[in-house]
Amino acid sequence: MSTASELSKRLENGPPKQALGKLADLLDRHNIDLEEIGDIKKVSLYQSLTKDAEGEAQIHDLVGIQISPSWEAGPEWPVIQPGPTIKLPKGTPPKKKKTALNTCVVLPDMQIGYFRNKDGELEGTHDEGAIALAVEMVSDIKPELLVLVGDNLDLPELGKYRLSPAFQQTTQASVDRATEICAALRAAAPGAEIKWLAGNHEERLTNFMLDNAAAAFGIRVGSQPDSWPVLSVPSLCRLDDFDIEYLAGYPASCVWINEHIKVIHGDLVRSNGSTAHAYLNREKVSVLYGHIHRREWAEMTREDYDGARTVVAASPGCLARIDGAVPSTKGGTDLDGRPLKRHENWQQGLCVVQYEEGDGKFNLEMVTIRDGWAMYRDKEYC
Repeated sequence: MSTASELSKRLENGPPKQALGKLADLLDRHNIDLEEIGDIKKVSLYQSLTKDAEGEAQIHDLVGIQISPSWEAGPEWPVIQPGPTIKLPKGTPPKKKKTALNTCVVLPDMQIGYFRNKDGELEGTHDEGAIALAVEMVSDIKPELLVLVGDNLDLPELGKYRLSPAFQQTTQASVDRATEICAALRAAAPGAEIKWLAGNHEERLTNFMLDNAAAAFGIRVGSQPDSWPVLSVPSLCRLDDFDIEYLAGYPASCVWINEHIKVIHGDLVRSNGSTAHAYLNREKVSVLYGHIHRREWAEMTREDYDGARTVVAASPGCLARIDGAVPSTKGGTDLDGRPLKRHENWQQGLCVVQYEEGDGKFNLEMVTIRDGWAMYRDKEYC
């Protein structure tokens, strides 16, 4: 029932016929639109008695109305829902490898997100071709460890920067696609330990909740205190369904491949290929990092009491589009808010690490992706 009809029903049997008119005047004086009224809490009709200048009694009909705003029950847009339920086939254990070395595949920033193109259709900011190529490679390699570096979700709607209409109402589609990609990765590597590191873009969801919906922050499914908060990346993307571990707490979280090399999302950005050198100056062990969307590699040999030690800092690039689709400080939009074509100084790729556990050796292999094509171990992927 509409607000106006509800008011009419409640007041039509009251003594003063002009009550609705008085109410309209009252709302008008206070600049309250009927569309802003959510619910009628209470309507009171009563009379008061006063005396005029001649001492004659005057009866006044009064109306008391208690209303609530339309936004009291929450926003009208649909709350973000978990991604689709996906049933995976039973995986077969990978064949035992001839070598004693384990394998880790590191997948960098995917920036899964969408904007609406001129036809009103959703167009991805992630690169579907590059991601499909990476999934196929994971399926062939069958790693023991698979690390997602972070910024797998872009979440521009939840960021602090100005957002054009083309990117609005796209978060649910992003969550759905991320869920599907997680399912595909688990199907490709049924025996792998899969870890998703939170990047600064995943943290946008946490920050948005704290800034705009603090009362809903940390809410969990009833009687499940150990579950993920309902409005969190691991819950929305159903990571438990795919046995994927989520490591929150950017930029503090990391994944140790062995005692000599770790994976982080990264919080340093330097120009002209010097980000790797910044990590070498800061870290005591070898490090793989994301965040910058560029392929970089640098090494440094240090001498200490135990002798020489060489450490490496490397970024495998990204799995996002590199043609300006991802909102960035160097990108631009047309007058309808759609991203313009502008190729960033970004490169696509991934990294494969062979390693011994514990205090063991490791070897890095950087795999480049160019225009939907890559090569690894004499096999072409396209």
